[in-house]
Amino acid sequence: MATDPKNEAVGEETHLYHYAQRPKKQVTLRLDLDNIAYFKALAKETGIAYQPLINMYLADCATAGRKLSLTWA
Repeated sequence: MATDPKNEAVGEETHLYHYAQRPKKQVTLRLDLDNIAYFKALAKETGIAYQPLINMYLADCATAGRKLSLTWA
């Protein structure tokens, strides 16, 4: 569970509210249909729209410093 600056516990709803308040920039991406289907199915399970889910996933990857394992044939 996260804490606020006063070291008080912050619930998951509050965390998602703060996430939603971050500034966003509209961009155009070309995504594979199976990736879109995956996130739309996840959206149904979680009750969170698929576009914010994709953004949350990308933010998690960036925060964790994840790198793709790319190999070229």
